[in-house]
Amino acid sequence: MKSDSASATKKSGIGRLLEIADEKRGLLAGACVLSVASTFLMFVPYVAVYYIAAELLKNAAAPSANDMEIIRLWGWRALWSLPAALLLLYGGIMASHVAAFRTLYAIRMRLARHLAALPLGYHTRGSSGAVKKTLEWSVEKIENFIAHQLPDLVGAIVFPAVLLAGMFTLDWRLALACFIPLASVYVFQYMVFYGPGAKMAVGEYHNALEKMNAAGIEFVRGMPAVKVFGLTVDTFFRFHASIMEYRNWAVEYTRFCKRPYILFTTVLASLLAFILPVGVLLLSGRPHDAALALTLTLFLVLAPGVSTPVLKLMYLGGTMRLISEGVKRIDAILEVEPTSEPDAPKIPSSFSVEFRDVSFSYEEKEAAVRKEALSGVSFVAKEGEITALVGPSGGGKSTIASLIPRFWDAESGGIAIGGVDVREMGTERLMKTVSFVFQDVHLFHDTVEENIRMGRGDIAFDEVVAAAKAACCHDFIDAMPDGYRTVVGEGGVRLSGGEAQRVAIARAILKNAPVLVLDEATAFADPENESRIQEGLSALMRGKTVIVIAHRLSSIRDADKIVVVDGGRIAQQGKWDELTMSEGVFKRLWLAYEEASAWTLGRDLEREEATA
Repeated sequence: MKSDSASATKKSGIGRLLEIADEKRGLLAGACVLSVASTFLMFVPYVAVYYIAAELLKNAAAPSANDMEIIRLWGWRALWSLPAALLLLYGGIMASHVAAFRTLYAIRMRLARHLAALPLGYHTRGSSGAVKKTLEWSVEKIENFIAHQLPDLVGAIVFPAVLLAGMFTLDWRLALACFIPLASVYVFQYMVFYGPGAKMAVGEYHNALEKMNAAGIEFVRGMPAVKVFGLTVDTFFRFHASIMEYRNWAVEYTRFCKRPYILFTTVLASLLAFILPVGVLLLSGRPHDAALALTLTLFLVLAPGVSTPVLKLMYLGGTMRLISEGVKRIDAILEVEPTSEPDAPKIPSSFSVEFRDVSFSYEEKEAAVRKEALSGVSFVAKEGEITALVGPSGGGKSTIASLIPRFWDAESGGIAIGGVDVREMGTERLMKTVSFVFQDVHLFHDTVEENIRMGRGDIAFDEVVAAAKAACCHDFIDAMPDGYRTVVGEGGVRLSGGEAQRVAIARAILKNAPVLVLDEATAFADPENESRIQEGLSALMRGKTVIVIAHRLSSIRDADKIVVVDGGRIAQQGKWDELTMSEGVFKRLWLAYEEASAWTLGRDLEREEATA
């Protein structure tokens, strides 16, 4: 596809599809030429019928006078034209399929690169089902157009055009009797199927399909909860509603298409009913005109040959509307602006992280408003020190951490690493500088080794093992059936939460970035392994700029700085002793944490019984 996504908006429909197909112009041109040549060869049997019939009618009174050489010649031409046409058609199909698969590869790779370059906000606001449907269904439909329908389109246009031209050459009156019904139903079909109502219906079809995909993915991913609460497709309302919506659309659109389709196919199958009365009327005035009788006979033979490619065009038109809508959605993704890149990326000389009066809001699409998440946030996380972010749930801690690697960009203010604004570093340099361990870990459907290595082929296996040992996950990996080559399943379903968390820590250890962001990295660790993981983290954090999002307040006693975030603002900053001694948000959090830590199962029940 074109490198400039803005060019995607200049064309739509068939024009845009041809623009996409132009990626492999040479192969497609060859496919179209072969398709046209095949079409002309398929016309040869009709010509042969005409010349053989002419010879037979000329000598109807004396059959022995027939020129058998002419009859045999045209008979052999008719016989050999069919395999030759099929051979050329095969060559055209092969060329169009090669072009189609190469084009699909280019489109999918471009979409994948573009999606990876988009801000995280695009992926969190949008539906994964809609993106999946575009990557799979919409792109696959383009393959159908390029591989099959584009050569068919050329053949379906050329064959009737040549046939009708020949008919008008033989007898314009009979040709009009064939052409007028065809032209009338095509105009009618275009008005019905390409009007505003049809375009809206196709758009609704894609919307319904995307909703059903998204709800289906949610239903499958939430299968543990579905089973625990005894849900079914009927009781999981969102999925059920999306299926019903898709069904209702399909039924409604079928009703919309029913009458025009019946009219079109009836007229197309009844061309003889239009030609025959005209031919009989002409013959009634010239009953002994053998040439006219021969021409009428030829028209009666040719008329069914016109209907087949024309019917193919009708099916092509219906599919084209769906493909065009899919291409529009592909272009809609490509038109989303990716994360901006500086012309001359800067390299920081140190690795302290500074927030300078940063404000940020999340966009709520359905409400068409923006929800403020951060306002005037300023603090410095010094190089070689541990800075902890704490605060009530929803206060903005994770948002602060996500702005550092530019999952989103701040609306105002700036974030700098070593004095260099993260927007001036370039994504590649920034990703090498910052390592992030999420609380919710995502593991790929691959081996444990590759999940730790994360596609870096330059990393030796010994280094992978060393990182796993530092993260305290070597023992359970080694105990697996295939060790480091064990496939963990989609989302790491074969690992416990704590095991998956340690694999993620091993990733960060192996990456060894100078800035480390930990989003409650020990959240899923059991008491036995928590101290071992912290030992590994201690080795990982040595000499780095570490920003920790902490929910377990006892784990940050030794932090060099604690930043308290409340309601998107910085409420307090300081060390542990300072914050616990002064009134404020942190002290309230700590008292609540101590009270929660002292709670035991059945304690409130015992109190009630004692009071009673």
